[in-house]
Amino acid sequence: MSEDRSWEGNWKVRLYERVRERGFDSLTAFAEARPAVPLYLLAEELGEEDVAAVQVFSALLAEAERRKQVTRLVRDVLVREFAEGLPGGWPAMMDDANRFEVAMALGRWSAYTPETHQKRVEQARATLRTTPPPPGWRPLDPDDELLRTLLPDEEA
Repeated sequence: MSEDRSWEGNWKVRLYERVRERGFDSLTAFAEARPAVPLYLLAEELGEEDVAAVQVFSALLAEAERRKQVTRLVRDVLVREFAEGLPGGWPAMMDDANRFEVAMALGRWSAYTPETHQKRVEQARATLRTTPPPPGWRPLDPDDELLRTLLPDEEA
């Protein structure tokens, strides 16, 4: 097992060097080229030994704030968490095991949600629980129609 070096040195510089090495001018462009790929896999692709998922998210959030697209990023994170936790989409039957998987995916989404969007995400989670999407629904990108209904853009 190797030692995690993700916090050594200037991780932001390292992160953006890796993004540019792969031909992208922003981390957002890199991530958008990999829709529905979980954050930890994006981090591994940029540096298995020295890039962490939370660093990828932090940099994506900074870019989204500059572009006034935080809501879109919040939807994007849900897409990535669904891909990881619910690869078959929304369960047809909500038994204990499926309820747990849904709760884990939604919980990870909440954990990555900035404070500015927590209330909106709580409302979206409540809506998903009370009015579940069709069985098999799995958003493939942040512009998914149902996601845009749950979390419409409000930045100007």
